Amino acid sequence: MRTAYSVETVRTAERELMARLPEGALMQRAAAGLAAACAEVLGRVAGRVYGSRVVLLVGSGDNGGDALYAGARLARRGAGVTAVLLTPERAHSGGLGALRRAGGSVAAAGAGEGLIERADLVVDGIVGIGGKGGLRAEAVPLAAAARRSRAAVVAVDLPSGVDADTGEVRGEAVRADLTVTFGTHKPGLLIDPAREYAGSVRLVDIGLSLPDDAAELEALQHADVARLLPVPGVESDKYRRGVVGVAAGSARYPGAAVLAVSGALRGGAGAVRYVGPAGDAVIARFPETLVSDLGPKRAGRVQAWVVGPGAGDDAATVAEVLAAQVPVLIDADGLRLADAGAVRARTAPTLMTPHAGEAAALLGVSREEVEGARLASVRELAGRYGAAVLLKGSTTLVAGPGGGPVRVNATGTSWLATAGSGDVLSGLVGSLLAAGLSVVDAGSAGAYVHGLAGRFAAEGAPVGAHDVADAVPGAWRDVRGVG
Repeated sequence: MRTAYSVETVRTAERELMARLPEGALMQRAAAGLAAACAEVLGRVAGRVYGSRVVLLVGSGDNGGDALYAGARLARRGAGVTAVLLTPERAHSGGLGALRRAGGSVAAAGAGEGLIERADLVVDGIVGIGGKGGLRAEAVPLAAAARRSRAAVVAVDLPSGVDADTGEVRGEAVRADLTVTFGTHKPGLLIDPAREYAGSVRLVDIGLSLPDDAAELEALQHADVARLLPVPGVESDKYRRGVVGVAAGSARYPGAAVLAVSGALRGGAGAVRYVGPAGDAVIARFPETLVSDLGPKRAGRVQAWVVGPGAGDDAATVAEVLAAQVPVLIDADGLRLADAGAVRARTAPTLMTPHAGEAAALLGVSREEVEGARLASVRELAGRYGAAVLLKGSTTLVAGPGGGPVRVNATGTSWLATAGSGDVLSGLVGSLLAAGLSVVDAGSAGAYVHGLAGRFAAEGAPVGAHDVADAVPGAWRDVRGVG
C-alpha cells in the first residue's frame, strides 16, 4: 500500500531526522536520488549524461537546494548545467557553491527561456511542498517555455504551483514528465488535478520515520486488493457467500438495471436479487438472477442493497431500501431521490457513489469546484451525510464516515467515461458489500478492479459498459495472480 502524508507531518519527520544527522546530510540524500533519476532521464532523451544540457529552475527554498546539489552531481559527470535563479539573493548558498565548483554556471531569470529552448532536461526546483497558490508571475514564462520545449521536465518533490496537501491547482503550474519525491508521497501527487501535472512519480527513501496513523491518503496495490477479494471456501453455498439486492432501472432506463446486475454477478456474492420494472430485460441477459416485482421488502433476504441506477423518479423504492438494516449503496438517481435525513439516520453502513456533477448537486456548489478540490469535497460529503462516499473520476476517492485516511484509486482509464460504466461499478461494489467487506474496503477494492477491467477491455480503444463488466473476471484473476 502506498501512503501519502501532509506537509506538516513530513516536516516534523524531517526535523526529527535532521537532529540525528550531520548538517546537510538529509539534503544530500535527496540530491543523490534526484541526480540518479535525472541521469536516467538524460540517458533516454539525450543518449548520455556527458555533453547534455541541463537547466535548473531554482527558487529560494530547500527544493532549490536539492536541485543545485543534484545539478552539481550531473556537472561532475560532464553535463552542461546552468542554474536559473529566480531569487538570486535567497538561493541556497551551499548548493550554489557546489554547482560552481563542479563547473556549473548561473543565469538570471531573464535568460531562462532561451536556455530552456536548447535544453535536454529542465529541473523544476522553484517552489517546495509548502507553496500555496499558482506560480508567481516571474516563474510563469519559465514554466510555459518548459512546456513548449523538447526538454524532459523533472520536478523536485512535486511540481511547482500545485498544492501538496490537497491536489488543487490554483493558477499556473509546472507540468512535469517525472516527479522525484522524497520520504513519502504527498497527497497532491495522487489526486487530480495536481496528479496530471506530476507525470510519473518516483519515491526516494531518505530515511523518514512516519506514523502509520497519520497518513492522509492510502492507495491500494494488487496485494492489498487480493487480500480483500472474497474467495469461497469448501463449505460455501450461494447464501453463505452473500446475496446482493439490486433495485434499479425504470421503463425509461432498463439498461441501467442490466448493467448493475452484470457488475453484481461478477463481484463475489453468491446470488443477485433484482427488484424493479426491468425484470424481463435482466432475465433475458442474466437468467441466473433472482427477479422479484414485489418491492424490496418482499424480495427475500439480502446482505446488501444497491439502489438508484436508472431509477428515474421512483423515490418510494429508494426510501424502502434506505429503511433496510443492511449495508446500502446509493448511486445515480438514488442520490437525487434519497432523503438526506434518512441517510444520516441509518445505523447500517451506507456508501454513496457520486460523480463530480452529482457531488456538486449534493453540496450545493458548481461541478468545477468539486473537480478542483476533490479531496475536500469527498470529505465534506462523508461528514455531512454520515456515510462513506466514493467520488468517481480519473482518480476515485473513497472517504469513510468517521474520517481517517482517504483511499485513492488510479487504475482506471479515460475510456471508462462511458454511459453505464458507473452502473457496473455499483453492482460490483454492492456484491462486495454483500460478501462481507466494509463500505470503505468494498468501495476501494471495487474501484480498483473496475478500473483495471476498464483498461483490459479498452486496450486503447473505445469500449461500452458491457465490455467492462465482461472484463471484470480477468481483472480479478490478475489481482489474485491466478491464471
